[in-house]
Amino acid sequence: MTARIYADRAAAGIELAGEIVKRKLRGPVLVLGLPRGGVPVAYEVARALGAPLDVMVVRKIGMPGQPELAIGAIASGDVLVREPRLASEWMERAVRFEELVERERGELERREHAYRAGLPPLDLRNQTVVLVDDGVATGSTMLAAVRAARKAGAATVIVAAPVAAPEAADLLAAEADGVVILQVPAFLFAIGQWYERFEQLEDEEVQRLLKSARTSAAAVEKSAARESGLGRT
Repeated sequence: MTARIYADRAAAGIELAGEIVKRKLRGPVLVLGLPRGGVPVAYEVARALGAPLDVMVVRKIGMPGQPELAIGAIASGDVLVREPRLASEWMERAVRFEELVERERGELERREHAYRAGLPPLDLRNQTVVLVDDGVATGSTMLAAVRAARKAGAATVIVAAPVAAPEAADLLAAEADGVVILQVPAFLFAIGQWYERFEQLEDEEVQRLLKSARTSAAAVEKSAARESGLGRT
């Protein structure tokens, strides 16, 4: 099968959404993007499903000297995932894994406040939760998100991404209730290689998308309430 390169995260999200819609998920459905890169993808998925959009804040624990290589991850709810395949490598480094975790906890809390300030904690009880990222390399961060969703009471957890490494896809399939991945190439060196435009996102863009989705959801609820009121007259 010929590899497909996505124009950007929004384009990937539209294509991913089309595949998820086919699954006819049982509601209520909540779409959670993994910040930052997963949010533009999740935005399109939520719009196609007519579902609310929020974030599942996770943080990758990077290898000392190779920060892009995940050796674990943390998520809201005190969820911690270790990457056992890389254990022998990071054990030889000067910095202990626990120290790396503590460094990332501060950033996790900062992002939680930045993206969800003024909102109540996520309520995932009895919901079908769709966790979305722009790509999955080792699977550590997504696995942390899956376990955090389970811990928060989600009834069903679906993992979705435009592209994933084979090992990561298998890892997530063993823990999630469903996996929707458009491409699983034999070799995945970097997520950015699968996008024409793969710019670094800032908090402001994540906040803009979340605000837009929440405004749209509020408008839909208001319209539904108005129509319901007219129906009773």
